[in-house]
Amino acid sequence: MSTEPVLIARGIEKRFPGVHALCGVDLEVRAGEVHALMGQNGAGKSTLIKILTGVYSRDGGTLSLEGRDFRPTSPGDAQRKGISTIYQEVNLVPTLSVAENLFLGRAPRRWFGIDWRAMRRKAEELLASFDLQVNVEQPVGSLSAAIQQLIAIARAVQTDARVIIMDEPTSSLDRHETELLLDIIGRLKARGIGIVFVSHFLDQVYKVSDRITVLRNGTLVGTFDASQLSRLELVTLMLGKLPEEVSLPPRTEDKLSAVVSARDLSRKGVEPFDLTLHEGEVVGFAGLLGSGRTEAARLLFGADRARSGTVNGAIPTSPRQAIEQGVAFCPEDRKAEGIIPDLSVRENIALVVQRKLGFTISRAQQERLAQELVTKLGIKTPSVEQPVRLLSGGNQQKVILARWLAYDPRVLILDEPTRGIDVGAKTEIERLIHELSQRGLAVLFISAALEEVLRLSHRIAVFRDRKKVGELSSATLPEVMKLIAGEEHHAP
Repeated sequence: MSTEPVLIARGIEKRFPGVHALCGVDLEVRAGEVHALMGQNGAGKSTLIKILTGVYSRDGGTLSLEGRDFRPTSPGDAQRKGISTIYQEVNLVPTLSVAENLFLGRAPRRWFGIDWRAMRRKAEELLASFDLQVNVEQPVGSLSAAIQQLIAIARAVQTDARVIIMDEPTSSLDRHETELLLDIIGRLKARGIGIVFVSHFLDQVYKVSDRITVLRNGTLVGTFDASQLSRLELVTLMLGKLPEEVSLPPRTEDKLSAVVSARDLSRKGVEPFDLTLHEGEVVGFAGLLGSGRTEAARLLFGADRARSGTVNGAIPTSPRQAIEQGVAFCPEDRKAEGIIPDLSVRENIALVVQRKLGFTISRAQQERLAQELVTKLGIKTPSVEQPVRLLSGGNQQKVILARWLAYDPRVLILDEPTRGIDVGAKTEIERLIHELSQRGLAVLFISAALEEVLRLSHRIAVFRDRKKVGELSSATLPEVMKLIAGEEHHAP
């Protein structure tokens, strides 16, 4: 690893109305270094990345890239000058081919137009350098999320990037796909490319990072050698305090009322399953990505058409029917299916409760409701009129939760509610789940993090290959993993 910095940020300042987002932040990235950027949601990571990539202009401080003054005016300008970004939501064009995505805006040309043969050949050569064998003529949208991430990285490399910023690149990948991506990061490092790595997965941070910079509340806490900073010290620096443990007490054996009773429920690609949720109970769904967890939850909510079975004695037909029965659903993809990005925090929160009441509540009532829930859930926003798209991922997740809590549901389905959010926000959401179950709410909790599922669930339903393969109570991590892997049989 080179000791020479390729990217230097000094005293970066950024202000928004009512918010001092960055206060004199420094960052130094060396050639051939993986530099982790850590902090809670709202700490300033996204704002700093947007300044580095030309989305925002800085209000103060200096930037230099390879010793020259760096003032990107747009993401395209930043890329041309040597900084590329790989986002959590891959920014590829799904209907275009792999080759077209790799050379979008940079296609090899001849006098009559694009040289398609040369583009295909260059695409194959580029992917071969990553040991990636893909038909470069197929639509990129037909490939897995991991392969799309690797294609996005290959595109960044072929633009002669000196620094690649990776913002939560593994959040939607399974274990095998994550290992593949981390291996590619090692190869990029060996090529002398500086990498800014943003992730809330501490295992991954410590596996690939050389140094770690920590931000908190828009200020620089410090930069540390990863080998010299323990995980507990890192979390303490991010939070400003030691993290609190949240776990559910054992459920009593009292006869609790069933609020959801699914029988023989199935759809195309999902085997029939039974499931009962009781008041005050947290049921976790465990399984690998693609195992059927999300599909089963969507069936319970009526978001997908059932091929067979019933929920509470009736065939589920639509989310409207489920909502009227007191079922709330926070989807996995909060940006595409949860928030309405251009509406304010107030408007997003008031959406569903107005449906329940049957009339539009006044602006003043919406403001009171939104402010109450913003305070209760600790949503960080300068005001309830802030467009929700400007909030951090963790705060967007809380806005979706606030929307459903305003509705006062009987059942809350949470699909990956802690994905892509920081340790502090995770703790707050886990504590909220605990409080809601204590109040008698039935919670269905889905997470790829098995430790979270074990810690929060009274009972765990395990899915494998689009089939519910068993239920466990008081389970250990090895027991759940064996059932996911198919090494033990438990009666469903």
